[in-house]
Amino acid sequence: MGVESGGKVAFLMSSLLTFRWPWALASIAVLAFLAWRWSTRRDRKPDAVRAIVEHPDTAAVWNLDRDLDTEHTSARWRLWKTINRLAAALLALTLLMAIVLVARPSKVDTESSAGSSRDIILCLDVSGSTLPYDRQVIATYLDLIQHFQGERIGLSIFNSTSRTVFPLTDDYDLVERQLSYANTILKGVVDQDSIDKMSDKQYQQVSDWLDGTQNRKDVTSLIGDGLISCAAMLPEFSTSGDAAVKASARNRSASIVLATDNVLSGTPVYQLDQALDLTEKSSIVVDGLYSGPTQSENDQTTTDMKTQIEAHNGIFLTQGSGSSVDALVRRIERQRETDNENRNQSNLVDAPQYWVPVALILFAAFVITAGRLRR
Repeated sequence: MGVESGGKVAFLMSSLLTFRWPWALASIAVLAFLAWRWSTRRDRKPDAVRAIVEHPDTAAVWNLDRDLDTEHTSARWRLWKTINRLAAALLALTLLMAIVLVARPSKVDTESSAGSSRDIILCLDVSGSTLPYDRQVIATYLDLIQHFQGERIGLSIFNSTSRTVFPLTDDYDLVERQLSYANTILKGVVDQDSIDKMSDKQYQQVSDWLDGTQNRKDVTSLIGDGLISCAAMLPEFSTSGDAAVKASARNRSASIVLATDNVLSGTPVYQLDQALDLTEKSSIVVDGLYSGPTQSENDQTTTDMKTQIEAHNGIFLTQGSGSSVDALVRRIERQRETDNENRNQSNLVDAPQYWVPVALILFAAFVITAGRLRR
């Protein structure tokens, strides 16, 4: 019932007609009045016969008007006046349509009817402790993109350094190929036993996919640096916030799904809270997904991540409630879709599709009628 009612409201909103320049409509009444006065103006032609009957003592003066005052010429005269008035009416209606077009007839429409306006970055920690959970995130989005309409999505993976798997795009064929490949090669990365059972080819495929994420020695899982690299994939991101203003004008929302266990080893350029400050400054929402063993969900690192994510208006979820990674990702997606619908703005778009054909038809009829008058 709610969906049906929402659909009816959206239909009514999209069908309402308004005018962007209503001041132009004021001239319609003036022109219509002048056209009406002109078309109804009576041409008082002298009646020769009546003048002779009413004034028999007055000598009749015959002129061209009286010579033409015959039954045949009178009929032709009445026809001419009828066509003339018709031409005047058609011209007035054509001018009326032109003025309506000048007033720019418009209708209210919403961007949500055409598609989504969301930018999503999957930001995955690919250190050894989180890699098994990354595949579940990838598998979930592989299913979710089948229902995307207008969303742009990108994927970045990081350990000590970051690598862009594919940039922000709405090319869903490309996205599906990349996610399918990652989902396939990571199926064997569940635990150490499964890794030991991988063939050399499978191991090499995983190694190639992770290539570029471990370019610094003796450090791993630099979460803050990884988040900044993910944010840099979004046009909204700027250390000054200027890009966020431009992005807001385009009415696109930006979010990052950060999947990590928040266990770092080494000294990053950006701590997680510093990276979150920069993303918030650029109007980018970061949602946190704990990717690690359930027995570590109450560790201080996990608690710190939860506090920092939620302090920056993000959603932080763990598997502690018994939910799977798939369920957690879908929960984040539902919340962000709701937020995006709430921030969608109604647009006023031009709607001349009915007025232009009518104006052309009326003008064509006027030209034909005016040509008939000349004959």
